[in-house]
Amino acid sequence: MGGPAGGSRRLSTAAWCLIGAVLALLYLPLVPPMLFSVEPATVGGGPTLDWYAKMWESPLLAGAVISSLEAALIVAAMTPVLALGAAMAVRELKVPRLILVLVLLPLFVPSVSLGLAGAFFFRQLGIPPSLLTIVIVQMLWALPFAALIVLTAMSTFDPVLLEAAHMSGAGRWRAFRDVELPLIWPGVSGAATFSFILSFNETVRTSLVQGPLNTVQTYIWSTYKQIGLSPALYALMTLLILLTLLLAGAMLVLGRKSGAARSR
Repeated sequence: MGGPAGGSRRLSTAAWCLIGAVLALLYLPLVPPMLFSVEPATVGGGPTLDWYAKMWESPLLAGAVISSLEAALIVAAMTPVLALGAAMAVRELKVPRLILVLVLLPLFVPSVSLGLAGAFFFRQLGIPPSLLTIVIVQMLWALPFAALIVLTAMSTFDPVLLEAAHMSGAGRWRAFRDVELPLIWPGVSGAATFSFILSFNETVRTSLVQGPLNTVQTYIWSTYKQIGLSPALYALMTLLILLTLLLAGAMLVLGRKSGAARSR
């Protein structure tokens, strides 16, 4: 009863309990907004989805959604390109640690400091707050994560394949385009998805450079500061949570499929 098998079972049970506690700590705070978003509109009424329709009555929200989507799509398109260039520089140049530290540096700068520095920088250049300033600040925030994702994908690539392509007469660009890029593409697309998520959910840095524009997150924050929480705001928060989880799940599924394809 107290042999190795019993000790292994106890260890396994303790590990699963620990995993369950961590998951509960991470995801239980997401449950109340979902419950309050279906709060009855009248006393004694049942759960309702009316708040999901009523939240769109605000014209500011419609504009915020458009601004968020525009910024997120631009960030998702441009950040992976920069991340790919940074990853190539880490691999090819003689100072990989220095390059990696410079790319990752925005992660260690406080969000308020980075946003204020960006706002001051744009002011000195005479660039007014706009979608451009939002995109630049959000790309600066998303780039370190995107670079790490691309570097991880590149670490699984066998450089012997490039050597074979060179021996077959392919130049450096063609070997990269035809051989390496297709194999690391899941990492690049994952970086694009992650950049989209980060851009769409960014608040502090964006609020300091957005000017008259609003994004969905800054709309939520300003609405909360002005009138507090409401069922309509909970409904919007729930949609954003579900969208984020959906995109994260899609990224994991694509990564798993690409890993299975490489193993075959």
